[in-house]
Amino acid sequence: MRAGLAQYRHLERQGGWPQLPNRQQSLRPGDVHEEVALLRKRLLVTGELAITHVDELAGQSIVSSHPETYEYDEHLVDAVRRFQQHHLLEEDGIVGRQTRAAMNVPVSVRIDQIRVNLERARWMLHGEAEEFVLVDIAGYRISYFRPNGEIWRSRIVVGQPYRRTPSLRSMITHLTVNPTWTVPPTIFSEDMLPRIRRDITYLDRQNLSVLNFYGQWLDPNSIDWWNPGGIMLRQDPGPTNALGQVVLRFPNNHLVYLHDTPSQGLFSRQLRAFSSGCIRVQGVLELAQLLLEDTDTAADINSVIAEGETRNIHLKRSVPVILHYWTVHPGMDGELVFRPDVYQHDASLLRALDRPLALSK
Repeated sequence: MRAGLAQYRHLERQGGWPQLPNRQQSLRPGDVHEEVALLRKRLLVTGELAITHVDELAGQSIVSSHPETYEYDEHLVDAVRRFQQHHLLEEDGIVGRQTRAAMNVPVSVRIDQIRVNLERARWMLHGEAEEFVLVDIAGYRISYFRPNGEIWRSRIVVGQPYRRTPSLRSMITHLTVNPTWTVPPTIFSEDMLPRIRRDITYLDRQNLSVLNFYGQWLDPNSIDWWNPGGIMLRQDPGPTNALGQVVLRFPNNHLVYLHDTPSQGLFSRQLRAFSSGCIRVQGVLELAQLLLEDTDTAADINSVIAEGETRNIHLKRSVPVILHYWTVHPGMDGELVFRPDVYQHDASLLRALDRPLALSK
């Protein structure tokens, strides 16, 4: 990221990049419009558009009025897709509202964003073991750095802006296979209770049991759902269980964990802040098996699942896990990837960085 900061400071000294005008209509592949020439210039500044692509246009300048420079051709579509990839946008090659807004973020703002994330990296990325799990909250990605040097990567779903996934360090100690799910109080009161009041059969449809705090089963029809008192809801293991087939557990004060999910369709979304704080992992069974093998824990995850019983498997060696929030991070191609600040954390950290140091007397 330090090299990226130097690059963007250089761009700032060169005058930054041009702003695209506000426009309701999207720019689409094949369009012919005078704004296309400005789009070419914008992408040339930050390197998504190669200079050779501009030179192919019959030697015309990128700001020329020559008709070919106004055509949204395949080279420009590829450049827009690269830009979208570097800004966690849907890679459709269309300059719509979100892509236009990202292109118009001033270079000074991007510099501040890099500075903020360099500070975050200073906090968290130090003294890592050779083996650890890294949860990239704002990038919706998880990486497992294995002891053999390989890296396992996948997509994740994280907490919504009003139920944020926390940043923390811990150790993965054990797995729960075929888990039950005890509904957290916030989800019970804010999400489920209104639905139960409207239709008590919601409990059966969701495979939810009602228990008192001693773990004794209660008859749902005996409960005053407008004043339910000391009860809790528990979901039995099964295909519709909110935690799926396996949970990876690590001690923390936020009661969050990594887990499977029956809602696999959400992993296809570009922005994936849909959970109540815990982290849903695509392909978590594969991750669980790798953790078992790499810690010499004798178990086969699929065989244990097939037994159908709820069971904890303690790892012979705990594995470090880091949950952290970066709105800038190097991508697979080495270029910086800018992410939306979905939790609105950047502004307060930037103010702290820009605050004058108090001189001691």
